[in-house]
Amino acid sequence: MTDEKRHFDFSSLEPFRRYVPLAAWTIVVLLFLYIPLKIIGYDYLPGDDALRHAAYAVSGKTWPDILVLGPAFHFDPNWGWHRLLGKIHLWTNWDADRLVVFSVVMLFLVSNGAVVACLRRPEAWLAAFILLCQPQVSDLTERFLLGRPFVLSIAAMAVILFAWQRHGSSPPKWQVVVWMTPLIAAAVFLHGVWYLWALLVASFFLAGQFRWCFLLAVSWILGTFLGSALTGHPVESIQQAVQLALRAVGMHQTQLTMVSELKPSGGEIFPILLLGGVIVLRQLAKLKAPPLVRHPAFWLAVIGWGLGCETFRFWEDWGLPALAILIASDLQLFFESRFAADSFQRLALVCGLALTMCAVTTNDFNSRWTNHLAWRYLTPDQPEIAGWLPDKGGIFYTVDQSLFYQTFFKNPNGDWRYIMGFESTLMPDEDFKVYHDVVWNFGDAKAYKPWVDKMRPEDRLVIRGGSANVPPIPQLEWNHGVGDIWIGRLPRPVENGTAPPTVPATAPREGSTH
Repeated sequence: MTDEKRHFDFSSLEPFRRYVPLAAWTIVVLLFLYIPLKIIGYDYLPGDDALRHAAYAVSGKTWPDILVLGPAFHFDPNWGWHRLLGKIHLWTNWDADRLVVFSVVMLFLVSNGAVVACLRRPEAWLAAFILLCQPQVSDLTERFLLGRPFVLSIAAMAVILFAWQRHGSSPPKWQVVVWMTPLIAAAVFLHGVWYLWALLVASFFLAGQFRWCFLLAVSWILGTFLGSALTGHPVESIQQAVQLALRAVGMHQTQLTMVSELKPSGGEIFPILLLGGVIVLRQLAKLKAPPLVRHPAFWLAVIGWGLGCETFRFWEDWGLPALAILIASDLQLFFESRFAADSFQRLALVCGLALTMCAVTTNDFNSRWTNHLAWRYLTPDQPEIAGWLPDKGGIFYTVDQSLFYQTFFKNPNGDWRYIMGFESTLMPDEDFKVYHDVVWNFGDAKAYKPWVDKMRPEDRLVIRGGSANVPPIPQLEWNHGVGDIWIGRLPRPVENGTAPPTVPATAPREGSTH
């Protein structure tokens, strides 16, 4: 197949044809470097776990030194990832901000690099990524830029699915266990979640790929034990992961107290339309692709979509990437049937897709990359809150998870502990009941009473509210220092034996402390 017969006359460019594949790969690699760096240029910060991962690595503490923990927590569930970040902190002396930047950029590169390394036509992944960068689906860009190690599990899953596709109809040899086992072990060690790999095993079973299913199951079992053994707690880490997951989904009586990832998805229709588009493309282009019912990525997308109707994270972390892999696989076959590898039309296609992907991923739609600029941090160097952060050995009481992430991120060496951590069910059961009652009653001040009754002088109760309204908890004195954050503490006696008055609200300052 030549360009001249099908489209235009490129005879003058003929000497440069052999460089087209290299140019295509160079464009894709540079694109994957540019996107995270461009977004970091907005001073972007993820909103949740990436902050506490970085702060934990800098703090040098253990979680019992940071959180008030319940009976199910025994040791760090992200031990491998924190170990890696801790080593980087020691080698480079990077603070928490730089570790977050490292996490966001490195994980984006690793995840996308692993996918395109398995493709003959990397532009197929660009096209699939563009289709799934839509708010109706769950923006794949934001998921890949959260700076959280779950994307390593996605990358490992993608490598296995593409390896299956590359084998075609030939049965796999037992040697695949040799490379799948360490791949899964690395994901388990760094991510800390092993049980969700059962979804991929089930997908191969439903696709009728029984030999692959068996070898993958063996690799999963071996990889789980190997990855867990690297933490130094081979059995306990496996047990704790299940216990924490059961508490995270089983202790909530209502969705109000759940994080958004654990809530139902609602059953989005757009992924079904995309799947219908895949079927139409297969028929019109007569692609030599495996039937959908024989494709594990199809079944993983179906399982993720179905389970996502109960817990959204099944769709976001497994179903959505599987759909992207399925679409990229078919688009690769389509591009190969239409464009020669050294075709200038192919190079034009790569350039167009790269520009489109750059446009749809780096634009600041709905302030997704800059909404953190409005965050107001609590730090001891702020005159407005001097003496109002918890004293040494104190407890930071709050029902607002964002206050934990942001305050711990800016104060990794703070001499206090947080009642609310990265998962509400980690706290003791009696404290979780208080948290549940506060959220269930939409922040009613009376629901805070059990915490207020047991507060000590070194403890603080931190609440978000209107800047002009003092929280109606008269047992505490209050300070409004930054943004909409109020800090309450037990009244401190003065020389005449009376308690000082509540610090009046001050007008919010312009700008951001970040």
